[in-house]
Amino acid sequence: MLKQKAQGGTEMAQQAIRKTRRAAGKSTALWRGLLLSVAATVAAVIVFAVIIGFTDVSDGIISIVNQVIKVGAIFLGVQAIVLRDDPSGIRRGALLGLIYMGIGVLLYALLSQQKISWLGYLTDVLMGVAAGGLSGMLLGSLKKR
Repeated sequence: MLKQKAQGGTEMAQQAIRKTRRAAGKSTALWRGLLLSVAATVAAVIVFAVIIGFTDVSDGIISIVNQVIKVGAIFLGVQAIVLRDDPSGIRRGALLGLIYMGIGVLLYALLSQQKISWLGYLTDVLMGVAAGGLSGMLLGSLKKR
């Protein structure tokens, strides 16, 4: 009986270790996805800046392309962290979008000389949450092969 209790305790300890490792793996994946999103953004902005340098692009087009770059970067980051048939995809994607856009808005507010209303910042953050959540929902709903 004592031996069974010891084995049961060992199993519980092993389950706790596995749970901790899975949680740490998800956290690491989130940061990896965030870094991928940031790298994609930097690369796309550099390419777009070169294109702007050689052409005459209106401010309206620049705003649209900037939004497309942000959404595309969020999608790439979510793709790195959400597995197929993952029921938590929407939550993980929304979290990545929130962190990505939160950092972006914060950096823009600190580095830019332009003042945007808090509503403008809020809509950007909400767009990131929505894009991440939708990406996570779509990618997480794909069936495993």
